[in-house]
Amino acid sequence: MAARRPLRVLCLAGFRQSERGFREKTGALRKALRGRAELVCLSGPHPVSEAAEPDSGPCAPEEQPRGWWFSEAAADTFSALEEPAVCRGLQEALAAVARALSSLGPFDGILGFSQGAALAALVCALGQAGDPRFPLPRFIILVSGFCPRGLVLKEPILKSPLSLPSLHVFGETDRVIPAQESVQLASRFPGAVTLTHSGGHFIPAAAAQRQAYLKFLDQFAE
Repeated sequence: MAARRPLRVLCLAGFRQSERGFREKTGALRKALRGRAELVCLSGPHPVSEAAEPDSGPCAPEEQPRGWWFSEAAADTFSALEEPAVCRGLQEALAAVARALSSLGPFDGILGFSQGAALAALVCALGQAGDPRFPLPRFIILVSGFCPRGLVLKEPILKSPLSLPSLHVFGETDRVIPAQESVQLASRFPGAVTLTHSGGHFIPAAAAQRQAYLKFLDQFAE
């Protein structure tokens, strides 16, 4: 029997994470999915000041924390839970994802963490609406996700249900993105699969979660 081709997954980092740091944060997941999926990590295009609130811990001194967009006109900050004054830098973020899809793809799926999960959902909504930059993936995995606030972000996601297989992972004690935010995002995906864990704001990859990831991904194995 021929070996199965590993699925290729574009992984969008959270706010104030570097690409290298996000690779390290997904190390346990990468190990859990070895042979089943290849994770290609991407961080946001915008440098973020050290004072900005992180999505997942501080970066090492030699790393440049980055973000996808900001919710203030004159400050490099982002709040997932408040209606933003602006979505500054969003077009550059979409362009960065489009370049990655074109130059590093093809990809079977997209995984997003926190702000990256909100962006992944937006990318798929735009793709479903016909944006040629964003061909619809076969599946999406959203970890600590939320429905993005701000009309320019929210409208495509609320316009119609997102019709692709989805796995939504969130922690019951997440203080950065409360679980109800992830549940709301999952409601935009008919047939959404949810995976909860007792922890907080991170990508879980213990034995129980590993089985759930594999069960979801095995639908797409070739």
